[in-house]
Amino acid sequence: MQYRPLGRTGIEVSAYCLGSMTWGTQNSEAEGHAQIDAALDAGINFIDTAEMYPTTPLSPETQGRTEEVIGTWFAKSGRRDDVVIATKVVGAGFSGIRDGAPISPATITEAVEGSLRRLQTDVIDLYQLHWPNRGSYHFRKWHSFDPTAQDKAAPDDIAACLEALDGLVEAGKIRAVGLSNESAWGTAQFLSIAEANGWPRVASIQNEYSLLCRHYDLDLAELTHHEDVGLLAFSPLAAGILTGKYLDGATPEGSRKSIAPELAGRLTATIEAPTRAYVELARAHDLDPVALALAFCAQRPFMTSVIFGATTMDQLSVALGAADVTLSDEILDAITAIYRDHPVPM
Repeated sequence: MQYRPLGRTGIEVSAYCLGSMTWGTQNSEAEGHAQIDAALDAGINFIDTAEMYPTTPLSPETQGRTEEVIGTWFAKSGRRDDVVIATKVVGAGFSGIRDGAPISPATITEAVEGSLRRLQTDVIDLYQLHWPNRGSYHFRKWHSFDPTAQDKAAPDDIAACLEALDGLVEAGKIRAVGLSNESAWGTAQFLSIAEANGWPRVASIQNEYSLLCRHYDLDLAELTHHEDVGLLAFSPLAAGILTGKYLDGATPEGSRKSIAPELAGRLTATIEAPTRAYVELARAHDLDPVALALAFCAQRPFMTSVIFGATTMDQLSVALGAADVTLSDEILDAITAIYRDHPVPM
């Protein structure tokens, strides 16, 4: 397992990060604990969660259960110091938490206290803003910029949140700050405002990235390379699409598609051809499609850690095996050719 710096924090995290958003609905507490044990045995030291998890299905009644699963594992194992734990404060609009209130100094403070309690810890290693108050290009909204949804007061909003986060760092409740579902402009604002005021510097940005979703490759990649803000890639398997299990309209029993048929808008008419091409490329080189997809992400020059999840131990084992895979130039060239033919399939 490789370990990489988390921004300029001095924290080292594994190149693969264990995602947790199924714990509490699709996975029981015991299954979540078993996944953590297996991941740590494989060299992973990084777990990502959020106050709104689990997400499949997303419900106010289950909100917070995932952090509770991690908290009981900390209490049971006594291995809190072996884990870099990342969590998030929910963004505006999710009515299941604080009636959909936007991120603010008050909601950040309340959310941190709730996460600390559920996680049964005194400090959160990486605290992330789940999505910006002004909205996000993510969640299948990448195709055009809508200025009517943008608030010109966004820099003031960012400053207020950073000041609150600074107070929590000073209080020893969080160690580092990260963003999620952010843009190049937003990330640059966080960096410049923090630098001007001596507030916490953004260490990472957690955005969607996969063979089928490569919007990060240009402006954000350049910005974060020069500013040492590493990408934490979520959905590197495109919600399971890149495993090939949904090809030809298949819906395996117990799969995410069986619960969320459109996979949050990812299943489109244009997804089948590139998915098939990537699956066939993997098999032509005796690779599991999962290993191809995860190793590709891990080898990107701007990548800090690739977040993957699993609902079974067999799935987890296959994903953990990707840490031993390095894609050859031949495979990378083939990926480039497929990407050229299918640049924005979702």
